[in-house]
Amino acid sequence: MRAGSVDRTNNFDLLRLAAATQVLLTHGAHHLKLATPAWWPILESLPGVPIFFVISGFLVSDSYERSRSLGNYLGKRAIRIYPALWCCIVATVVVAALHGFDFLHWPALGWFVAQCVGLIYTPDFLRDFGFGSYNGALWTIPIELQFYVVLPILYAVARRIGGERAVMVGAFVGFLALAVGLRLALDGPEGPVEKLIRYSFLPHFFLFLAGLLLRQAGVQRSHWIAGRGLWWLAAYLLAMNLLPGGDLLHFASRLLLAVAVVALAFSAPALSDRVLRGQDFSYGIYIYHGLMMNLLIEQGLMGSVAAYALLILLSSAAGVASWFAVERPLLRRKSRPAGIAIEASEKTAW
Repeated sequence: MRAGSVDRTNNFDLLRLAAATQVLLTHGAHHLKLATPAWWPILESLPGVPIFFVISGFLVSDSYERSRSLGNYLGKRAIRIYPALWCCIVATVVVAALHGFDFLHWPALGWFVAQCVGLIYTPDFLRDFGFGSYNGALWTIPIELQFYVVLPILYAVARRIGGERAVMVGAFVGFLALAVGLRLALDGPEGPVEKLIRYSFLPHFFLFLAGLLLRQAGVQRSHWIAGRGLWWLAAYLLAMNLLPGGDLLHFASRLLLAVAVVALAFSAPALSDRVLRGQDFSYGIYIYHGLMMNLLIEQGLMGSVAAYALLILLSSAAGVASWFAVERPLLRRKSRPAGIAIEASEKTAW
């Protein structure tokens, strides 16, 4: 086993599900205009998207290192992202059309093609659909796709100049410094350039690289990490809720969260298999919950616990359907014979 290889028994499926649920719950409470309880800041201090980015760096880099070729790697990434995304976009068109939105014009065709490629944006003709974004959670999809493209470039640079670890550490330090600089520089009204930067990989790539470096360092087999997940999680929550805020805490806490995520993945590592039985509903829940919110808003169902419960039910059902009908069959077909467990690094959408 390579020093940084991923042990098959881990909790990444469960962690992805928890991260998707966090995004669902926080987005739902905000857009359905619900009052939140006193403990809500604790949930908000466990942001799902950064967790996805760290897990993605940990697992996708492992997938790249095990791939037979660049084409094999890119093919696996495309199959993991696109088919479920296409189904979600088609479902969006159907739901929006049933609520009176017209797609029989050239701008709609251009938008549809762009969404299928992964260039996510909300066109003017859908600004009045739901809460104003046809599916706000999909903003991370183009960022993930950029991660997938930049990763082989980093490995190519490492092969050219030698010293893979040094290149990855240097890239991490550089992108962390860039993220800090961008956060300071863009602290103000957001114009088109600022928005374009925010939706690029540049402010987020340090999280992906943090996951990569943690895996390459083999920390998942360190006695300071494995089995210590709750301790790292407690340290992170204490830092978030007791220390003064600011940019320094923001980035320090993100790195502490990255360590906590990996530690949790390898603490009681069989827990995920016992709970989920190898299923991974996180991607479907994540990409469909925005559509479900818009459906409820279009129906005028806002401000009630019943609407919130219905959102959770509909999003969960969509996630389960996406996994069993689209994602799992394709993963099994591309990866290995039926009946054999799919590697965590092949399941990850992040």
